[in-house]
Amino acid sequence: MFIRLNWILLLTSYLLGCQTLSDPQQGSAESTIRALLASQTADWNRGDIEAFMVGYVNSEDLRFAGATRVNRGYAATLARYRKAYPRKAGMGQLRFSDLEIVFLSRKHAEVFGRYHLKRRRSYKDATGLFTLLLEKSPNGWKILHDHSSALKS
Repeated sequence: MFIRLNWILLLTSYLLGCQTLSDPQQGSAESTIRALLASQTADWNRGDIEAFMVGYVNSEDLRFAGATRVNRGYAATLARYRKAYPRKAGMGQLRFSDLEIVFLSRKHAEVFGRYHLKRRRSYKDATGLFTLLLEKSPNGWKILHDHSSALKS
């Protein structure tokens, strides 16, 4: 009986800690996160890396992991983007697809999806997968961790 009661309490605690998709706040948060990603896409497609970076937390806690390297901190991540894309022409046109948003808590969400960069002939197109961990702060939802990997063509 004692073991059954512990399982019931454990299950109840777990279920109370989880949010459901019908939670109105979660629906609003999902819309906000999708709007953030849409804003980043527009900023990228304009060639504005600084505006694109507004979607990231401006902190040393930021972690960006690519295929071969991990950058820690806002300044290092911004420097990485500037080095990888020194000219607007190389940035191409960004598009996200297959987005899956999962809320881990009221303050944390995971976004999984695909990115697509369509570029001019002199630059190779790029596509890959990404996973983002976002955190809700007084400044809104911001990307805390970004793991992006290019797919081989």
